[in-house]
Amino acid sequence: RYFTHSTGHGVGLEIHEAPRVAAGYKDVLQPGMVITIEPGVYFPGKWGVRIEDMVAVREGGCEVLTPTSKDFRVI
Repeated sequence: RYFTHSTGHGVGLEIHEAPRVAAGYKDVLQPGMVITIEPGVYFPGKWGVRIEDMVAVREGGCEVLTPTSKDFRVI
């Protein structure tokens, strides 16, 4: 219930484009598409976090375009 943000969306001329990457959507990803993968968890009245990556869809797989560390850091 705390994962209220969709998984991601397409990126092109606009930052939010089809295809939508979320439960219930049946869009088929095609080579050449660029999408975001941005799961978010939000605890009302406390905090939330979203981790976002850009991913290029390739023949037979994908390529993460934002290869940054996902290690937890306390600041």
